[in-house]
Amino acid sequence: MPSPGSTPTDFLAPGSGHAGYLAGTVAEAAQRFGERPAFVDPDGSRVSYSALHARSDELAAGFQRRRIGVGSVVALTLRSQAAWVVAYAAAAKVGATVAGVNPRLTPTERDACLNQVTPDLVVAHSDDVYALRVRGGRPDGPPNDPDRPVAIVFTSGTTGTPKGAWFTDRQLTAITRHDVGDHWGDRPFSQYGSTQFAHVGFTTKLPWYLRTGSTTHLLRHWHASDVLDLIEREQIGTIGGVAPQVALMLRDPNFDARDLACVKLLVMGGAPSAPSLVSEARSRFDAAYSIRWSSTESGGVGSATSPDAPDHEALHSVGRARPGVDVIVRDPTGDDAPSGEVGELWLRSDAMMSGYWRDADATASTIEHGWLRTGDLGSIDASGLITLQGRIGEMYIRGGYNVFPSEVVATLLSHPGVAEAAIAPRPDPVLGEIGVAVVVPTDPDHPPALDQLRDHAARSLAHHKLPEALVVVSSLPLTAMQKLDRSALRRLVDHAGPPPTS
Repeated sequence: MPSPGSTPTDFLAPGSGHAGYLAGTVAEAAQRFGERPAFVDPDGSRVSYSALHARSDELAAGFQRRRIGVGSVVALTLRSQAAWVVAYAAAAKVGATVAGVNPRLTPTERDACLNQVTPDLVVAHSDDVYALRVRGGRPDGPPNDPDRPVAIVFTSGTTGTPKGAWFTDRQLTAITRHDVGDHWGDRPFSQYGSTQFAHVGFTTKLPWYLRTGSTTHLLRHWHASDVLDLIEREQIGTIGGVAPQVALMLRDPNFDARDLACVKLLVMGGAPSAPSLVSEARSRFDAAYSIRWSSTESGGVGSATSPDAPDHEALHSVGRARPGVDVIVRDPTGDDAPSGEVGELWLRSDAMMSGYWRDADATASTIEHGWLRTGDLGSIDASGLITLQGRIGEMYIRGGYNVFPSEVVATLLSHPGVAEAAIAPRPDPVLGEIGVAVVVPTDPDHPPALDQLRDHAARSLAHHKLPEALVVVSSLPLTAMQKLDRSALRRLVDHAGPPPTS
C-alpha cells in the first residue's frame, strides 16, 4: 500500500513500472476499493475496481506487443461503456495518448477528428478491447512524466470542425484537486454517466471519479424516464449533466408521482441554465441547483454558483471563479474592462489545456501569456459574480445597437408557451442584422405566435432586442456533445419569415 499522505503520482503500480497519475490512480483504487463495482454497463454487467486494474494491465501488455507506447495515439471510437475505461487506463499505463471520439458523430465528423490526430491504433468496439488483451499480462510502464500527453479531448464543434485540446497527467492531477481535493472516498455511492466518455466532463475527470469509490451506472441511450427510474432505484443524491437533460426530466409525465427525495443537488454545465429552468428544478426536485461554467479548453474547471446561493446569483449568473482559478474581463483591445462592463472572459488555472493538438496557430490565438481566451462574453461585478452574455460572434448589431442573444433567450423562456429557445441573427438590408427566435413550444399543437412573444418580451426588453422572425421546431439542433449547434441554427433562421412591419 502507498505510504500515508502519498498520491497516485508517487505510487508505483505493481508490474506497471513508474505509474503516472491516471495509471497510479487505477492501481491504488483497486487496492482501496477491491471488488466494489466501479462501472455497471447497460446490460447490467459489473466491472469492479480490481477488475478494471487487472484488465487494463492485460490490455496494456497487449498494446506493448503492438508497439503502442510513449508517443503513440490511441483513438477510442467505441460506445461509452466499461471497455472504454479499460482502454483509456491501459493507454495511460504504457504512456500513450488517448483521443476519445464521440460515437454519436457522423462518419464524416468522426473521420475529421481522426485525421487531426492520425492515431496509431483505433479501438472501435468492446470486442477489440478484449481481443487485444494478454491474459495475465502486465506492462513495463515508462518512467513517470507529468508533462506527457495523456488525453486529447475534442471541442464541441458548435461552429465548425472540433479541435483537439490535450492534457497531461499534471493537468489531470490539478482537475482532481479542484473537484475533490487530495481525499479518497470512504462512503460508497451511486451515480450515472450523463455524458459521452469522450466529453471533457469524463475524460479529464476519470481520476477523481475513481478516487470517490463510486459506482457509475452507464446508459445505452439517455432517456429521461430511464434516468429517473435509475435515480429512484439507486437512490442517487446528486444529478449531473447539462441543462436540457433537466428540462426533459421535468417533462416526464410521471415526474410528480416519483419518489425523488434522495436528490439533494443538481450540478449542471455545458449549456446555459435558464432562470425559469433553475427555479422550476429547485422547486420540483426540492433540491439545490449549482450552475458550472467551464469549457473543454479549461479542463472543465471554471466557475460555480453556490448550492445555497440567493436568487440573484442562482438564477442570473454562473457564480464565482472556483479556488485556484482566475477569471478576468478583457475589452477588444486586450485591456482589462471596468467592473461590470461586458467583454471577453479570460481564464487562468493549472487545469487548462496545454494547447490544441498539432495546431500551433490555433493554440497561439487561444492562449496568450498563460491566459485562456474563452470566447465567452460576460461581466464580473465587484463581488466577483460572473454573468454570461453569450459567445463572441453571437452578439449582433441591430440598427447600431448591440444585442446579446442570451438575454433575449432568458426572457423568451419565461413565456409559458416556450419550452426551449435560441436566438440567431440574420442579415437585413435596412437594419444590418435582426434577431430570429427559434422556439420549441410546450404544446406542439398550439405554438406561440411571434407577436405574442414580442409582447411578452417587451415588458423587460428594449424594442431593438425583440425577435423579428420566428421558427418553430420540435427540438433545437444540438451537437454530439449536447451543445447548441450554431451552424445548424444559422441554416434554420435563413428560412424564417419576414420581420414584422411595425
